[in-house]
Amino acid sequence: MAFVHLHNHTQYSLLDGACRVDKMAHKAKELGMTAVAMTDHGNLYGTIDFYEKCIEEGVKPIIGIEAYIINGDVREESSKKERRFHLVLLAKNMQGYKNLMKLSTHSFIEGFYYKARIDKRLLREYSEGLICLSACIQGELPNALLNGYEEQAKEILKEYKDIFGADFYIELQNHQLDNEKKVMPLLIKLAQETDTPMVVTNDCHYINMEDWESHDLLLCIQTGKMFSDPDRMRYDTSELYFKSEEEMRKLFPELPEAYENTNKIAEQINLKLEYDEFLFPRMDIPIEYNDDTDAYVRDLVYKGAEERYPELTKEVTDRIDFELSVISKMGYNAYFLVVKDFLDAARDQDIPVGPGRGSAAGSIVSYCLDITRLDPLKYGLLFERFLDLERVGMPDIDIDFCAEGRAKVIDYVVQKYGRKSVSQIVTFGTLKAKSVIKDVARVLEVSAAEANKMTKLIPDGPKVTLEKAEDEYKEFVALMNSNELYQTILRHGKVLEGLVRQTGMHAAGVVIGPSDLSEFVPLATSQQKGAENSILVQYEGKWLEYLKMLKMDFLGLKTLTIINKTLKMLKNDRDIELDIEKVELTDESTYNLLSDGYTIGVFQYESKGMQRYLRELKPNTFEDLIAMVALYRPGPMANIPAYIKRKHGEEKIEYYHPLMEETLKETYGVTVYQEQVMQLSKVMAGFTSAQAGTLRKAISKKKAKMMEKMYELFKEGCKKNGIEQDVIDKVWNDWKDF
Repeated sequence: MAFVHLHNHTQYSLLDGACRVDKMAHKAKELGMTAVAMTDHGNLYGTIDFYEKCIEEGVKPIIGIEAYIINGDVREESSKKERRFHLVLLAKNMQGYKNLMKLSTHSFIEGFYYKARIDKRLLREYSEGLICLSACIQGELPNALLNGYEEQAKEILKEYKDIFGADFYIELQNHQLDNEKKVMPLLIKLAQETDTPMVVTNDCHYINMEDWESHDLLLCIQTGKMFSDPDRMRYDTSELYFKSEEEMRKLFPELPEAYENTNKIAEQINLKLEYDEFLFPRMDIPIEYNDDTDAYVRDLVYKGAEERYPELTKEVTDRIDFELSVISKMGYNAYFLVVKDFLDAARDQDIPVGPGRGSAAGSIVSYCLDITRLDPLKYGLLFERFLDLERVGMPDIDIDFCAEGRAKVIDYVVQKYGRKSVSQIVTFGTLKAKSVIKDVARVLEVSAAEANKMTKLIPDGPKVTLEKAEDEYKEFVALMNSNELYQTILRHGKVLEGLVRQTGMHAAGVVIGPSDLSEFVPLATSQQKGAENSILVQYEGKWLEYLKMLKMDFLGLKTLTIINKTLKMLKNDRDIELDIEKVELTDESTYNLLSDGYTIGVFQYESKGMQRYLRELKPNTFEDLIAMVALYRPGPMANIPAYIKRKHGEEKIEYYHPLMEETLKETYGVTVYQEQVMQLSKVMAGFTSAQAGTLRKAISKKKAKMMEKMYELFKEGCKKNGIEQDVIDKVWNDWKDF
C-alpha cells in the first residue's frame, strides 16, 4: 500500500502556502511517493511550474485547486453575503484540466469578491473529469456537521455525489485541532452510512515540521500584523507539514482504505501537458493561396526583397530560401504573419516603430517582410542566432513602439482577434533575499535601521540568495551571527525566501490565442489597487512558450516618442521634412557630438560610463557605435580598452591563429559579437550551425555543464584542423569571460 498527499498549498497560495514547488516535488520523491498534488487557493498560477518540477523529479503531478464555493450565484450582487466554503478539485485528465481552467477563470472574472469564488451552477457545468474532496473543516460538509446540522449535511453530501458520483470523497484530516476532533468521527460515520469513499489528507502549508513558525511569520506578513499580536490570524497547530506515509498512517490507523484511496486517486490521474502544435491565431490569407501559408509567406518575402535589393543575387536568394525552409519546418510562418500585420497597422496609424533589435535583426525574412529595417547581409548578422532547428519554443522578436502609441497597437490586436482571444500576462513579486529579511525583521519588531544594516551587506542582483550571501559574504555572516534575534531572522528568511508576495501585470507581454483563451489557459483579474481591473493569463510568460502559445512583448520606448515629436517640430516650426529611416550614417557633426560624450537622451549611450568610453573611442563609423553597445555589458566590457587602443593604433592587432583574422578583422582582433563566437566555432572547429547556436546559448546563459560538453567538441574539432592546445585554451578562456 502507498500514500499520496492530495491537499497541498504551494507558494502560489499567496502569503499562505510555504511549500515551494521544487522542494515539495523533491520531498515527495525523497519520501518514496509516486505522485503529489497542488491545490492552491482558488488559482492555477503555479500549474506549469509545479508540473515541470514534478516531471524533473520523476513524480506524477496532480493538478488541482482548493476552490472557494458559495451557495448563491456569483453573478448576483446578493452573493457577496454568502459564506465561502472550501472544496478540493483534482483534474483526472485533459477534460478535467480544461474544466479546472474554466472554473478558475469564472471565479476571477465573474465571482471575485475578496476571494475568487465559484458557485454550484458552475460546478455542475464543469464537473466532468474532476475528482472532488470535501476539504478541511472550512468545507461545506464538515462545517455543517461541526455546527450540529446533521440532516443538512446529508443533503449537502447528496448534492455533491449527484454532481461527481463515485469521484466524490469525504476528506479526513487530523492536525490536533479541537474542531477536527469533534467533526472527524461524524464524517466517518456519515461516510460509512452512505457508502461514500474516504480519503486522508494533510493540509500541507510548509515542507518540514520545524518550518511552522516561519509559516506563522508568513501569515503576519500577509495580514500586516506583528508576531506578538495576540489577536492576529494564526493556525493553532504545527502539524501542517509534508508528513511521511508512516506519520500519516498514525492519524487514522483504523481506516486503511482511506489511505489506499489516495493511491487509487493518483492512479486515475492521466494528464499530460504536451502540446504538438503551436496555438497561433487564425490569419487572413488571400483566397487564391487556398490556405497555403508557406506559399503566401514566400511571395510576401520575395516581393519585399525586390523592393530592398537592387539585384536578387545568389547570396540574397540562398539566404531567403534557407531561412524560409527553417521557418516552414518549425511551423512558424503564422508567427511572422501576425507580427507583420500589427506592425503594418502601427505604421498605417503613424505610430513610430523601432527598426528592430535583438537576434531578429539577423533574419532576412524579417527584413523583407518589413518587420525589421536592418539588412542582415550588410552587417554580417546570422540567422542561426535567431532561429535554428534545435530551438524549442516560439521565436522572440523584440519590438519597440512609440510610448504614446503602444496602447493603440494593443487595441488593434484586440479588435483584430477578439477580446476573448487577447490578454495581458500575470507577473509574480517574490520575497527576495533583501525584502524577506526586512519583512521578517518588521514582523519581529526589529527597527528599520537594524534591518537596513543587515540588507546593506547583501549584494544587489536578481540571482542573489541568502544561502549565497552566507557562503560568499563574511561581513553578512558575522553580523547575522552576532546575536540570537538576527540568527532567527536569517533562519526564517531562508524558509520564506522565494515565496510569492503578490501578483502584478507584465509591463509589455500580450498573449494572442486562436479562440477564447480560457480554452487553453486559466485567466484572472489584476486586482491592483487604484487601477481598473484587467484580465490576465494566470501563467507567467515563460510558461506560455512551454504551452506553444503566441506571446509578444509590445515595448513602449520613449526615445521613439522624442524622435517623433522632434520631427513634427522641425516640420511645423522650420518647414524641414526629415525621414528618420533614411538619415545618413556618415554625418561628421553627429560623430563629433558622440565623441564629446554629448549623449543624454540617446538610447543606450547615456550612462556616465558609456560617455567616458565614447570620448576615448572617438567613433567615426556606424560600426564603432554598434561595437560599443555590444561591448558595454558584463564580460565583454573588459575588452573595451583593447578595442579603443587598437582602433587608434596604440596597440598591435593580434590574432591567436590565422583562421581567426577574417572573422575578427572588423573589430581589431577583439571578440565583440555572439555572431563572431558562432562563426569562429565553425571556422576553427568545424561546428555545424546547430552546434554553434548551442555554444552561443551556453555562453549567454552561463550554462557551465553545457560549456564543458561544448569545450570537448571544440577541442576535438580544432585539433583536427591542426590548432595547438594553447591556442584552443586562449580562445576558450576568452569566450568564458565573454
